[in-house]
Amino acid sequence: MTEAIFVDTNVWVYAVDAADPAKRERALEATAPAPDRDLVISTQVLTEFYAVVTRKLAVPLSVEDADAMVRQLAVLPVVAIDASLVVSAIAGSREWQISIWDALILRAADVAGCRRVLSEDLADGATYGSVVVENPFADPR
Repeated sequence: MTEAIFVDTNVWVYAVDAADPAKRERALEATAPAPDRDLVISTQVLTEFYAVVTRKLAVPLSVEDADAMVRQLAVLPVVAIDASLVVSAIAGSREWQISIWDALILRAADVAGCRRVLSEDLADGATYGSVVVENPFADPR
């Protein structure tokens, strides 16, 4: 059976950022194609990825390269962020005491049927509703 796994923006950014080779390697491992999983993202991930890699890296990507990478990511299953998802994320943000942006990632993962979210931004092993966070950069347990 194929598992759907939601991948947060930071994992994709580390996959292209040469500033931290160890994190880059782990990010590439976490996002490598595998027959037993489908990687899922959202429109939020696409826009955040583009903004970060073109503006916030020590050596930013060209807008052309970033655009090409967004187009590659867009072939994955993409959860569209709509008004109902935002309202749901606001409720999650309040319930879980996390940022609206993190809650939006978690709600998008849930809508897509993902039970795991790969992210460095939330506590490794934390459960939010039916979604568990895994930090691919954390030391193995």
